[in-house]
Amino acid sequence: MAFAFAPAHPFKVGVITDEITQDFDHACSVASKEFGMRWVELRAMWKKSLLALSDSELAEVEKILAKYSLQVTDIASPLYKAYWPGAPRSSEGPKKAESGDVLKQQRDVLEKSIALAKRFKTNKVRCFDFWRIDDVSPYRQAIDHELMGAADYSGRQGILLVVENEPACNTATGREAARLLNAVKSPHLALNWDPGNAVMRGELDAYPVAWNLLPKDRIHHCHVKNAVKGPNDKMVWSPTGKGYIDWTGQFRDLAKAGYRDAVSLETHWHGGANPEESTRISWAGMKKALIDSGTF
Repeated sequence: MAFAFAPAHPFKVGVITDEITQDFDHACSVASKEFGMRWVELRAMWKKSLLALSDSELAEVEKILAKYSLQVTDIASPLYKAYWPGAPRSSEGPKKAESGDVLKQQRDVLEKSIALAKRFKTNKVRCFDFWRIDDVSPYRQAIDHELMGAADYSGRQGILLVVENEPACNTATGREAARLLNAVKSPHLALNWDPGNAVMRGELDAYPVAWNLLPKDRIHHCHVKNAVKGPNDKMVWSPTGKGYIDWTGQFRDLAKAGYRDAVSLETHWHGGANPEESTRISWAGMKKALIDSGTF
C-alpha cells in the first residue's frame, strides 16, 4: 500500500530515481505508486548522466514524469566534482584527472545544469566543493571565490546552487559546511545537508551537534541516508532506519527550523537483493522516521 502524505506535510518527500533502478519508468512507478511520493531528484537514467541525454531522451523523461504526476526537486548535477587547478592530487578523486581548462569545463556543466533546471521546472542545481585536498588552505580563498561567482551567476538565472557536503570533497562535514556558508555569503548559494555523508567523513556527531552550527535559513535541500561502523571500525552505509543519524530527531528539527524543501532518499546502502530492494528497505526506515517525527 502506498504511503499517503497529508496535505500539511512540511517536506517535499522524494527519492533519487537511479537509487531504485536505471529504468526510469520503473523507478518513477515505484516512487509514485508504491512509495506514494510526488517528487523525484534527477541524476541518471538508462545508465547515462542526465547531462548526457539527447533531446529526445530528455523528452522521454518529461513524458514519464507527467505519466506518474511527479515533480522534480532539483538537478543532481556533478558540478565542481573536479580537481582544483594546480592543487596536489589526493586519494579522494578519480585517478585520471581532468585535462584542459577545468574551470571552463565546469562552467559549461553549470550552463547545462541551469538549462535542465529550467526545462524540468525546478529552481535548484546541486553542486560540490571540488575533490578534497589534503591541505586546502592555500586554495581555499580562490575556491570560495569560484563558488561565489557561480552562485551569483546562477542567481541571475533564477537558480539556487545547493552545495552538498560530500566525504570526498573539501566540504564534507557539517562544520566544514558552516565555514563555507559563512565565507560565501551569496544568497544564491545554499546547503544540500547530508548528515550521512558527514558521518562517513568521521563527523559522528553530525546530528545534532554539527547541525546546530548550521545557518538553518540557508539549508534548501536534504539527502536522507545513514551509516554505521562496520568491520575494522570502517564507516559503511546502512539503511536509513539504522545508524548514527537519528532521522526522527533530524526531521523534527528541520520542521521546527521552518524547513519546507526536499528530503530526498539517497539509499547508497546495497544490503538488499538489488538496488530496488535496498531502497525499499531504506524507504521503510525513512517513512517510519517521518511518522515518528510528526512531520506528516
